[in-house]
Amino acid sequence: MSEAAVSFRRVTKTFGSVIANSNINLDIKKGEILSLLGENGSGKTTLMNMLAGIYYPDSGQIYINDEPVIIKSPKDAFDLGIGMVHQHFKLIDVLTTAENIVLGLEGRLNLKDTEKKIKEICDKYGFEVDPQKKIYDLSVSEKQTVEIVKVLYRGAEILILDEPTAVLTPQETEKLFKVMRNMKADGKSIIIITHKLHEVKAISDRVAILRKGEFIGDMITSESNEEQMTQMMVARHLFLNIDRKKPVNVKPRIEVKGLTVKDPAGIYKLKDVSFTANSGEVLGIAGISGCGQKELLESIAGLQKVESGSVLYKPDDKEPVDLIGKDPRQIHEMGISLSFVPEDRLGMGLVGNMDLADNMMLRSFRSGKSKLFTDRKTPRELAKTVVRDLEVITPSIETPVRRLSGGNVQKVLLGREISSHPKVLMTAYAVRGLDINSSYTIYDLINKQKEGGTAVIYVGEDLDVLLELADRILVLCDGEVSGIVDAETTDKNTLGLLMTKKGGAA
Repeated sequence: MSEAAVSFRRVTKTFGSVIANSNINLDIKKGEILSLLGENGSGKTTLMNMLAGIYYPDSGQIYINDEPVIIKSPKDAFDLGIGMVHQHFKLIDVLTTAENIVLGLEGRLNLKDTEKKIKEICDKYGFEVDPQKKIYDLSVSEKQTVEIVKVLYRGAEILILDEPTAVLTPQETEKLFKVMRNMKADGKSIIIITHKLHEVKAISDRVAILRKGEFIGDMITSESNEEQMTQMMVARHLFLNIDRKKPVNVKPRIEVKGLTVKDPAGIYKLKDVSFTANSGEVLGIAGISGCGQKELLESIAGLQKVESGSVLYKPDDKEPVDLIGKDPRQIHEMGISLSFVPEDRLGMGLVGNMDLADNMMLRSFRSGKSKLFTDRKTPRELAKTVVRDLEVITPSIETPVRRLSGGNVQKVLLGREISSHPKVLMTAYAVRGLDINSSYTIYDLINKQKEGGTAVIYVGEDLDVLLELADRILVLCDGEVSGIVDAETTDKNTLGLLMTKKGGAA
């Protein structure tokens, strides 16, 4: 049996009245890949943050290679060969990729040597990174890649990956898995936090389960199945059974015609996209990551420059309005009720350093009657309601949202957006990184919006969920519509073929 690279002994961490970790006893062996599973708020990220030097245990002891250690800062962790890739990016937008990768390292900076080493890492593991590119010019997946290369650059022997595949394409995920297997072969220890059980089965040697801050137990991955893992996480059986009701009173709400979008390099991201999103219906958007889903939602929301085409918003009692050329503020001031939940929760959706109440206020501070005073009471009450109804785990509504787990951040964001009772609700990967219970909370919210007459546009990566949740599914391939199908009468094989082959819209 391999000796332990990391050992937690009776480690406890609390935040006010919330017990994040309670008497954790857990070993991570040398040369193994360990999957850390648990519901959102079960303490997974908190436990790893203590190993990475971001938090300090209230009690208990951490051992590295059987030696007791004190880790009070990320620098202490790096000195011990520990590196963590966080779920939310910790990059400086105005700096280059190379500058971000070496930021905080001691010694004289030689960018040529830095870029050379970055290239060696990329060539060795198959990453694609431009060292001279500014972070603000990178896509979400490219930013994630920079975070991974940053840890590899520092030569970590113990690697923590918090939801690393959440923003990666299947091809990028497989590349990452190859990197992980190579590191494992070198004797490195890897901890991966993920809710994608098929990835757990594909990459890990062992699975450790946390529930409500406590270590429940572990199992050998090859000797277990997804149902056993799920039952251990939530203490009961859960199956995919989304309550989808037939759409009623369906009316065209958003009509997209010939939408074409190019990126700054002149490459088509969307090409002649046309479809209708109806009130009282969930329109699913399927496609391989990077096929234009992001650009499609941002075009409707007024965040994306459009080359040609139209996006018509159709009110019940007024003439249609073309949203092209209007920014989000103009759309809001026109009385158009449209909510957008982006995939980058803390980059575009919420302000990480602001508390829950102030993040609620971001959506309403311009709508108050007084131009001199800001209404703070209503956002505070809304924050309390969201915390109560969506079971957000937080010490208080004054807690900065960056301190919440990824699933709780997503609940806060979605709760804020649906509180405005939108006529159109657009979500990008709404359950990415969420556990099963939290995912079902989101599915219920989406179905309630649909039943209330909202037109829901749902971009998802799990085809099983799309088939259960959506009424119709639009499939994108290389920025073009390859088909629009009835979710009840199609299957995953059909969707898979449409995702890889262009065709005509149905």
